[in-house]
Amino acid sequence: MIRRMLRNRRPTTPSLASISLEEELTLLRVELMYGLRVSREAYLRRKMEEREEVVRRMHHRDAQAMLADLRRRLDKVKPQGDAPRVIDLRTRRHLRSVDGPGPA
Repeated sequence: MIRRMLRNRRPTTPSLASISLEEELTLLRVELMYGLRVSREAYLRRKMEEREEVVRRMHHRDAQAMLADLRRRLDKVKPQGDAPRVIDLRTRRHLRSVDGPGPA
């Protein structure tokens, strides 16, 4: 039944732009949860626009420039004054096994 629903709802589009099964299931979930109707054609247009924008940004740029841009963007987002936390998972795992199971 779900396969038939998916097949009937898929728009006829060029082969370069298609909705994956995961995306289709997500769109169906949005429609069911929020009572919305999602236009598959508009979704595909937006997906293609985003893909073209990424290609345009990456075209004629070297790896060093892209890395510097990513670092600059991360520095903007990262909270100021916070030291990065590094957690050694092996040590944590070892401490838990020595301490025994915690309270239920």
